[in-house]
Amino acid sequence: EILAVSLLGWSSCLIFSVLEEDFQITHAHNTVSNFKRFHGRAFNDSFVQKEKEKLSYDLVPMKNGGVGVKVMYMDEEHIFSVEQISAMLLTKLKETAESNLKKPVTDCVISVPSFFTDAERRSLLDAAQIVGLNCLRLMNDMTAVALNYGIYKQDLPAPEEKPRIVVFVDMGHSAFQVSACAFNKSKLKVLGTAFDPFLGGRNFDGKLVDYFCAEIKSKYKLDPKAKVRALLRLYQECEKLKKLMSSNSTDIPLNIECFMNDTDVSGKMNRSQFEELCADLLQRIEMPLLSLMEQTQLKVEDVTAVEIVGGATRIPAVKERIAKFFGKDVSTTLNADEAIARGCALQCAILSPAFKVREFSVTDATPFPISLLWNTEAEDTEGVHEVFSKNHAAPFSKVLTFYRKGPFELEAFYSDPNGVPYPESRIGKYVIQNVAAQKDGEKSKVKVKVRVNTHGIFSVSTASMVEPVKSEESEDVGVETEVESQDQRPIENSSDVKNKIPDKKGDQPPEAKKPKIKVKNVELPIEANLVWQLGKDLLNMYIETEGKMIMQDKLEKERNDAKNAVEEYVYEFRDKLSGPYEKFVCEKDLQGFSALLTETEGWLYEEGEDEAKQVYVDKLEDLKKLGTPIEMRYQEAEERPKLLEELEYRLQYYATIAGEFRNKDEKYIHIDEMEMMKVEKCVSEVVEWMNNAVSAQAKKSLDQDPAVHSSEIKGKLQELNNVCEPVVTQPKPKVDSPKEENPLNEQSDYKTEDMGDDDKNSEMPQQNGECHPSDQNTISMDLD
Repeated sequence: EILAVSLLGWSSCLIFSVLEEDFQITHAHNTVSNFKRFHGRAFNDSFVQKEKEKLSYDLVPMKNGGVGVKVMYMDEEHIFSVEQISAMLLTKLKETAESNLKKPVTDCVISVPSFFTDAERRSLLDAAQIVGLNCLRLMNDMTAVALNYGIYKQDLPAPEEKPRIVVFVDMGHSAFQVSACAFNKSKLKVLGTAFDPFLGGRNFDGKLVDYFCAEIKSKYKLDPKAKVRALLRLYQECEKLKKLMSSNSTDIPLNIECFMNDTDVSGKMNRSQFEELCADLLQRIEMPLLSLMEQTQLKVEDVTAVEIVGGATRIPAVKERIAKFFGKDVSTTLNADEAIARGCALQCAILSPAFKVREFSVTDATPFPISLLWNTEAEDTEGVHEVFSKNHAAPFSKVLTFYRKGPFELEAFYSDPNGVPYPESRIGKYVIQNVAAQKDGEKSKVKVKVRVNTHGIFSVSTASMVEPVKSEESEDVGVETEVESQDQRPIENSSDVKNKIPDKKGDQPPEAKKPKIKVKNVELPIEANLVWQLGKDLLNMYIETEGKMIMQDKLEKERNDAKNAVEEYVYEFRDKLSGPYEKFVCEKDLQGFSALLTETEGWLYEEGEDEAKQVYVDKLEDLKKLGTPIEMRYQEAEERPKLLEELEYRLQYYATIAGEFRNKDEKYIHIDEMEMMKVEKCVSEVVEWMNNAVSAQAKKSLDQDPAVHSSEIKGKLQELNNVCEPVVTQPKPKVDSPKEENPLNEQSDYKTEDMGDDDKNSEMPQQNGECHPSDQNTISMDLD
């Protein structure tokens, strides 16, 4: 089975304490949220430092320079990397999926923002690897939305017709993304993407928080930013207020009880005030839209529909800005909160062999242009070439041809650093090893394959050295493919300073034959030094740590289950002692057991609050030693009358049959005498046992153990049925009916023997069935 995961905005949240109501406020320092954007970033990154001020938990640097989260785990201080935190979230999602599917989950599809760089994507893949999930694809958010939209459309134009252009706009909690997609039947192509990574619903919340912080400070002389819990409560209330203003244009009150220092605070806001407050944010909406139209060379008239998703697009002013830009009403046919996750689920179904999904081709786009840099052998100059332009189709591969006498290095980087929301423009360095000159001292031809894969990650995937081998009678082995695409068809020529084989000089005369050259490709090792990549040792350590934490979670769950079982037993039994169980325990035992239950309850919330699993198991056993007899007496009193009634009914039934047998009733006359005597004897013995049991039980009070148990009655009932039932249900033996030899009242075929003339052959019997006296010895009948 495959798991679809959508890490939406900043809503991902993990807690390392006991769950309680409003746990993020109650355990603010131990609740980790808004951590997705820390993937693949250094701790000293300006973005990380800016975000650190807004968090309720502590960020610390890791040994590798990455971002670490300091929390209390198992009553000890621990530092976890961002990859480990995401792995914990994925572990929980994996457990939830497996619990519902009743099957193990090994594969997954994870959505990421379209503007994530290679470093951020690799970091997220590491998180999936820590959990043991095989990520089949990192899917861009907007591509997932487009797939969710297009796969259900039955009216898309045919492949040879002009495609339908649809623009998708997503404003979530922390980012604003837009994309333009071309749809044909069973086909989707992303034409371009644009984004503002720092514009989202939380920015609008922040405007409200700043406004009310200033108002509370002036009105109540309180500073909400001085206390984390107060600030978090204000954020929650402002988010609610924002949602209410989306559907109501009147004044909306804000009231928070016991906000700080037992002081209640209040305020109000309406939609027009809110829009004026967020005017600068609303102006930023048009920039990505303009950028998208410029990239794709589209006009507003070319756009068939504008689909909006994301929680923040519910703000009326945001909708109006988008609709005004495109000159048409926006469409809300997609689920604003689940569109991305549903797109991932559809991609899962497409990739899974367990589901039959109609074919739907998805071609994504590369968000940032990527270039390669290398040193040439002439005068130490450098060569640069843009291998993938912005919005280039992906996944996609290209083959570059180099001429070298020794190992060389390629450096990949983003061509437009200013357009990448990441401080490092470099992607990584790749050293092509084991390159050597040819035997004649000439440069060797080296083919290097570069690729943007399904995850949107750039790599130098393979390198091979072409060695020519002279042979008198041979043909070229293999055809050099300069470009390889997803469907293995050449699309464009590869590029390099020497990416083309030199043309042959002039036209050779037909008679001038040169020996053919056999080409041998030798695979070359590639050493990759990436900007962000967890080392194997560190990754293995994280995998081991996650495994231990999963096991610890299971043990903790078992411990909590044992504790809850004791607590549940105490409450349940105490209620029943004053209810249905009251008559089944004597006064002395009732007082003692009630006192023990009260004592156990107090122990659970004091010194017994955090004990080992076995302590709770032993405590429950001690309670059951007193409680089980009471419960048993109650159950016996409920079941015994019904079973005795059933036993008495069966005794009467078999006794009645025995009496009818003695009275020569035709229904039972076929039963053997000895068999019926067994029935009578068994009935007599069971009647005697039942009378004794009822008599003994009558002498017992309800708070005493019963003289006869339900299991004994069931045993006697089974014994009675086993002996009597086979006898009384014996079927009567079948009696064959006598054959009628000459039924003269039926039509028959006749034969005439020794009759000398034809007249006798036509002689027929009389209708009364008697033959003529002279013919009685000469006519025989064959009965059909």
